[in-house]
Amino acid sequence: MHKSDFEVVPALNLGDLDITTDEFILDEVDIHIQANLEDDLVKEALRTGVDLRQYSKQVETELQRIEQASIKDYIKESQNIASLHNQITACDSILERMEGMLSSFQSDLSSISSEIQTLQQQSVSMNLRLKNRQAVRSQLSQLVDELVVPSTMISVILDSPVTEQEFLEQLHELNSKINYAKELSFRETLACSDIQDIVDRLKIKAVSKIREFILQKIYSFRNEIMDVFLVICRFFYQFLLANERTVAKEIRDEYVDTMSKIYFSYFKSYSGRLLKVQYEDVADKDDLMGVEDTPSLKSRNTIFTLGQRGAVLSPAELEGPILIPHAAQRGDSRYPYETLFRSQHYALLDNGCREFLFLSDFFMVAGNSALDLFNSIMGKTLSMFLKNLSTYLSDCYDSIAVFLCIHIILRFRAIAAKRNIPALDKYWEAVLELLWPRFELILEMNIQSIRNTDPQKLGVLDTRPHYITRRYAEFSSAVVSINQTFPNERTIALLGQLQVEVENFVLKMAAEFPSRRDQLIFLINNYDMMLGVLMERAADDSKEVEGFQQLLLARTQEFIEEILTPPFGGMIAFVKESEALMEKGQLDKLRTDEARITQLVRAFSSSWKQSVEALSQDVMRSFTNFKNGTSIIQGALTQLIQYYHGFHKVLSQPTFRSLAVRSELINLHHLMVEVKKHKPNF
Repeated sequence: MHKSDFEVVPALNLGDLDITTDEFILDEVDIHIQANLEDDLVKEALRTGVDLRQYSKQVETELQRIEQASIKDYIKESQNIASLHNQITACDSILERMEGMLSSFQSDLSSISSEIQTLQQQSVSMNLRLKNRQAVRSQLSQLVDELVVPSTMISVILDSPVTEQEFLEQLHELNSKINYAKELSFRETLACSDIQDIVDRLKIKAVSKIREFILQKIYSFRNEIMDVFLVICRFFYQFLLANERTVAKEIRDEYVDTMSKIYFSYFKSYSGRLLKVQYEDVADKDDLMGVEDTPSLKSRNTIFTLGQRGAVLSPAELEGPILIPHAAQRGDSRYPYETLFRSQHYALLDNGCREFLFLSDFFMVAGNSALDLFNSIMGKTLSMFLKNLSTYLSDCYDSIAVFLCIHIILRFRAIAAKRNIPALDKYWEAVLELLWPRFELILEMNIQSIRNTDPQKLGVLDTRPHYITRRYAEFSSAVVSINQTFPNERTIALLGQLQVEVENFVLKMAAEFPSRRDQLIFLINNYDMMLGVLMERAADDSKEVEGFQQLLLARTQEFIEEILTPPFGGMIAFVKESEALMEKGQLDKLRTDEARITQLVRAFSSSWKQSVEALSQDVMRSFTNFKNGTSIIQGALTQLIQYYHGFHKVLSQPTFRSLAVRSELINLHHLMVEVKKHKPNF
């Protein structure tokens, strides 16, 4: 241990430090000491073991030295410091003046802002006054323009013809002034009274001239000037309706009266002249489907046949040009009633549609008002049409003509609907209410006539198609083909009744033949004929076609069995008997029929070719339709091969396998080849 470690430390001079006061906080001392210990110099001194007291004195000496040097520097730079002070003082003075100037400028800016705001308010006020003056000027300008009646207007309204374009232009201007004057009178504008007198006098003059012109045009009306009349007079009527309703009503009433007479006269004359070119030879109450074929009925062969009459429903002819009666008379042409009916009603449709559109546009009416106005013009003509049709139908027995007329009306109704013209809707319904009952009555009369037919009174029996069934086939195919476009359930039901009666009639007629063979030939010929006629016009899946196809097939199968029986009946009976026993397992019962089998085999082998040839010739003579005859022959030969195949099959059974005659059987393939040679070509 060194001596220095025991040196007495000099007494610390703590001065006025009072460690008893509450203000002294030891924690702060600790913090201060800790902070000093963190100093880099202190840390270096402690690390190197420097004497802190000596080091403290050195520091104090250094500080005194630096202080003295600093004092000398200040004394040395005293002049500069004084100069800097003076400069700072001068700057303060300058800044003070600038502050005064800026305060003054700020005050001036505040004054300018107030003046700008005042100017803006003045500008808004001036702009509002300008708009108000412009609005007043516009209204005053319009008022002045409308109140001024130019001399040109006065001279044109008074002196120019109404057909001149300038009259129409000035009339528009006058109408505008009249409407404006009315508007001003509601507002009690005093200036209105200044022109009221002259406007009223011009209006009276214009109304007078327009009334005279339109009435004159109506008196000299012809259909071809309708469009020109509409263009010229439409605004005239509008002017009258707005300014003189009494005159407008007079014009309308005069137009209605004049046009009603024109249409009635035209259609009455046209209908009368059309009837002069109708066929003179028409059906009467005795010309029914079930009556005997008389010379007079033969001459009227179109009663039950459609032929070319159906062309009247084609689009080209339906909407084609109307007939010109005097031209037809010069050419000595004659037409069926439905053609005249089409021409008459197409003229009605065409004129009616144009008239309705004209009325709606010219008289500015719509809905029920337009329909009422149309009926007031065309009502008399339509009533005449209905009366004439009712008179004709009361003595009409041409059912095809009536049915064609029905479908003409149905198509014309569709055309009117497509054109959006409802004016003739009620007329179409009225016509159909006359036509449908008459058609049904005539059809029921024909049904009854067939039901009451007595085969004994229909002349000589013949296996060829009967004239009554031909009438039915022609008539039914005509109605079915026409009815496809607008199907009617009542018509379909009546045709069903007619078909039932015809089928019964055919069976009654067939029963008059003594042999079943002739009965079948008669039935097949009639069914085939009716089916052929029906399929020319009716759809393949129609009820009538399907019904007769089934009947024809059944009777054809029966006839084939009938014609195969005489030459091959023994073999056929043996095959059927053997097949029945085979199903029961009792074929041995025929074991003793060797002689019968031998006779059948040898008879077929020796005579089948001659029998087939005779059968073919007989069939072709029996049927009027060669195609049908060929089909029956082919069916018969096919059936014969099937029977012979069955004969082979039976004889190949163990029961007959030992029979020597089996070697004489004709080879089935060889038979088929030979049979094909006998099939007629058609």
